[in-house]
Amino acid sequence: MVIQPTFDDLGRPLLDTTFCVVDLETTGGSPAKGSKITEVGAVKIRGGEVLGEFQTLVNPDESIPAFITVLTGITDQMVIDAPRIDEVLPSFLEFAHGCVLVAHNAPFDTGFLRHAAGELGISWPRFEVLDTAVLARRALLRDEVPNVKLATLAAKFSEVTPDHRALTDARATVDVLHALFERLGSLGVTTFEEVRDFTAAVSPAQRAKRHLADHLPDAPGVYLFRRSDGEVLYVGTSRSLRRRVRSYFTRAETRSRMGEMIALAERVDPVVCATALEAQVRELRLIDEHRPPYNRRSKFPDRQSWIKLTSEPWPRLSIVTRVLDDGADYIGPFRRAAAESAVAALHESFRVRQCTTRFGKVPRRSPCALAELGRCLSPCDGSVDAERYGDEVQRLRDALHGDPAAHVVRHVEDKMTQLAAAERFEDAGAWRDRLAAFLRGSRRSQRLRSLTEQPQLVAAAPHEDGWEIHVVRHGRLAAAGILRRGTATWPWVESLVASAETVTPSHGPCPSGLVEETEAILRWLEQPGVRLIEGSWASPRWSTARHLDRYEVDRSMLAV
Repeated sequence: MVIQPTFDDLGRPLLDTTFCVVDLETTGGSPAKGSKITEVGAVKIRGGEVLGEFQTLVNPDESIPAFITVLTGITDQMVIDAPRIDEVLPSFLEFAHGCVLVAHNAPFDTGFLRHAAGELGISWPRFEVLDTAVLARRALLRDEVPNVKLATLAAKFSEVTPDHRALTDARATVDVLHALFERLGSLGVTTFEEVRDFTAAVSPAQRAKRHLADHLPDAPGVYLFRRSDGEVLYVGTSRSLRRRVRSYFTRAETRSRMGEMIALAERVDPVVCATALEAQVRELRLIDEHRPPYNRRSKFPDRQSWIKLTSEPWPRLSIVTRVLDDGADYIGPFRRAAAESAVAALHESFRVRQCTTRFGKVPRRSPCALAELGRCLSPCDGSVDAERYGDEVQRLRDALHGDPAAHVVRHVEDKMTQLAAAERFEDAGAWRDRLAAFLRGSRRSQRLRSLTEQPQLVAAAPHEDGWEIHVVRHGRLAAAGILRRGTATWPWVESLVASAETVTPSHGPCPSGLVEETEAILRWLEQPGVRLIEGSWASPRWSTARHLDRYEVDRSMLAV
């Protein structure tokens, strides 16, 4: 199964990244003050191998200062027949196309190249740039090298001696770059993104916490940042625990709240998982268990609301926060405001009572204003018998659990049409939003019920090492594992099922686990390539989704 990687998991391995190491010789130190390029040298590398070299002198159209000639050995006579920068720059940009630019003291070299491009009217490509001077300053200790000058680093890491000629200095920089990559590899830095973050300036306190990731495995799972007293501060998930946690101590982490969290953290605990789905589920459960102060999402699942059609002599609609085994009908979950909007759409379509009073089998009360307006069948004063009221309730129940087109959609559409005809477009839009709120909750409820009603599903998806297998019971992940290639299939699957968690069924559409967990499992089941080994399951195709798609994108009937 192809799984969409998260932002945290993106990264280009250094071995697969093409670098263009460039060095310039110039007539001075600043292009803004009129200094010109006199030589360009570059080496293209990938995976430790040289792919090509680029070298040319450049005619600066001015005399080279004597002290520059002494420093570089480049004379006016040497450059008089050399191509000018308007010929050299396009050739260099073609050579460096698709590469990460590398230079020692990169702002100097890229500054001259960008300035030349601007003067020539050439659009400067959006090169990613790596500075070996900055990288050496971060990776090497003071007792290893007294400074990070190219000559000093080349004396330690290269057989090439820099001589202030562009190609020679570029070759020396290549050796320095490779030596620094080896040093970073021992620290677990293996992608270009990690190298870039490593060179970023971070506070000493933040960098000092980097050791918290040293013991973490390079494996998928969940990580928990904890205080010294064990309190969980933050829970996250990644395909590489070590790599992800290391990123919290670099410039890659820019969230101010995470900076506060890192300052408090004293240890990181890993929970290694067999599959990405297991890691996602465990993260949700741990957030629900610990309610970490620095996690924003999934912290308050108990704030969800459900719409309930009560089970009593004269049923009514109610908004509740729990699904009980009381014979009532439920759909959801909703946010509270969405639940209120959905109930308004249902009350527009069905004339069930809206009062909260408990009625006996033969109520004797005065009718309310809704009854006088014809919006309630008025069981309170005996205006309707139990059979007729029961028929209305049954139509409402059918709309909750099946196709809402016959009643809810039609009634609300009629109201929207009337309001639009009267040019009350804002009111029509409000009813459109109420209908959409109901349809969203109805679709969510139908999807959840399709899985929570299944006592056991065993499903498999292709994995790079074989197959990933999940056991799902009543919408809750009960077991996960990787069936390696060459392993006897059925004995392994039977063992996984036997060791799976025992799950007690919940009520109605409410899953036995967290709603977000069941929805994550549903998304996994709907991925291409997933196969059912045991059990039956199908994603519901009622017309709720069809209506919802239309109301979320089509507003033409509102004349806006």
